[in-house]
Amino acid sequence: MTQHGAKLADQTGAGIIDVDVAIIGAGPAGLTAGYLLTKQGKTVAIIEKDETYVGGISRTVEHEGYRFDIGGHRFFSKSQQVVDLWNEILPDDFIQRPRMSRIYYEGKFYSYPLRAFEALSNLGILRSTACMASYLWRRAFPIKDVRSFEDWTTNQFGEKLYSIFFKTYTEKVWGMPCDEMSADWAAQRIKGLSLMSAVIDGVKRSLGLNKKPNDGMATKTLLETFRYPRLGPGMMWDAARDKILATGKGQVLMGHALDQVAAIGPNDEGFEWSMTATSSAGKAQIRAKDVISSAPMRELSKRLHPLPQSTLQANNLRYRDFLTVALMVKSEDLFPDNWIYIHDERVQVGRVQNFRSWSPEMVPDEDMACVGLEYFCFEGDGLWSSSDEELVELAKREMEVLGLCDPSQVTSGAVVRQEKAYPVYDDEYEANVDAMRIELEEKHPSLHLVGRNGMHRYNNQDHAMMTAMLTVENILAGQRVYDTWCVNEDAEYHEAGDEGAEAVLPNRETHSEASTKPLNEDQVAALTSLRGVPERIAPEQDGELGEDIRKSA
Repeated sequence: MTQHGAKLADQTGAGIIDVDVAIIGAGPAGLTAGYLLTKQGKTVAIIEKDETYVGGISRTVEHEGYRFDIGGHRFFSKSQQVVDLWNEILPDDFIQRPRMSRIYYEGKFYSYPLRAFEALSNLGILRSTACMASYLWRRAFPIKDVRSFEDWTTNQFGEKLYSIFFKTYTEKVWGMPCDEMSADWAAQRIKGLSLMSAVIDGVKRSLGLNKKPNDGMATKTLLETFRYPRLGPGMMWDAARDKILATGKGQVLMGHALDQVAAIGPNDEGFEWSMTATSSAGKAQIRAKDVISSAPMRELSKRLHPLPQSTLQANNLRYRDFLTVALMVKSEDLFPDNWIYIHDERVQVGRVQNFRSWSPEMVPDEDMACVGLEYFCFEGDGLWSSSDEELVELAKREMEVLGLCDPSQVTSGAVVRQEKAYPVYDDEYEANVDAMRIELEEKHPSLHLVGRNGMHRYNNQDHAMMTAMLTVENILAGQRVYDTWCVNEDAEYHEAGDEGAEAVLPNRETHSEASTKPLNEDQVAALTSLRGVPERIAPEQDGELGEDIRKSA
């Protein structure tokens, strides 16, 4: 058990920590809230179940001097408020890095987004001819009843290109067949991209008419460079923790898992909540006026007292899990990319990170390469339940199958598991989230949900931070001044453009008589930093929805 900050009165649980705000989780949302609250003179206590690392999914894990980013985290936001906060917390340790990510298929690299001429050249004359014939056939005879991701993408690219560049990777990531994924997700994620537009873009390149690497892909243009902390994203959140502690107003209790959050008030001393957390050394009790939770909604609902009526709905929320197998290889870098997408059904790995390409300081030995093989899974399945030794051996075998490295050159390996990495958007998730949100807003206005798992939203780091920033404003004002839930799941995210380029959002209807302030453009820019998640095809779609999807295809 590790504790940062003021010493507990009694490690066995007799002591009570009294603070203005108790925070569950030391990820980007929780630490952002803690940092801003302590700056305003508020006292906070943050519990984090990890014994070693803060940062949540944005942490950096260290093994024998090598550093691993859990999934790859570029520091980019259209919100100037978020950028300014990053610079305030970590003013001197950002580096600018080139962005490069490609698709790896049958021993060859393909640009991402796809470049038509390069792709057809790599595939060879026979397969390219088959791909073009398949594409032309679907353009002439499209699938008319477009219901699935497979239907939509096949109409756009033909069966051959769909099977090579979309099917395998998508199914690895989300753990469901493409013919069961809703077509509207495909229309959102791949909107504006088609084989014809890629071919036209390739012609322009060959004639020197397109200078920018991503021209012709305006709907989903990608960054060419990005900022990154020189020792990984965990460096940002280590700094945030240290600044919280330096104020003397905050404590961070590491290795403490949430046990219960009980509504007690307000009692005679003005406390609304009593929270207990368990560590290897015993229990800690925290009393607070407000609670901020970034814990998964499903887990929070089970630990609230009294038990919410919406616990049954919250218990039906599901998650996709994730693990990284890091290999240290006696070799120069195996490829120059930050990461590569693996479109190969012979292996289970979905992506391979090259940590030196994120930052040279992530790899301490110039004669060594360090790569992270990323596997998408469900907690408790065969991958998740495998031992670290089994996973390292699997990663070595798969690198050999892919032709990326000789297993004999691997000197060591390490495994990092990330449970609940991605919220699952099934048929009932939105109703389940709303049931719990509405109940908590009505019964417990001093309990605030923030972050990816706290709100069951597949968001980016800046969205998680902005939900915390607005929540802090609400706590300081003593009322719900800002609505952190006003952005729906269909908000589109583009990793390009100017900061603060989004329109002001209207207020969401709430069950409170008090109206909230409209968000400004900068706040909206962060709150629209959401990523799409596939939904299963509904058992029956009404005619109007089906017609809309068919038109979009």
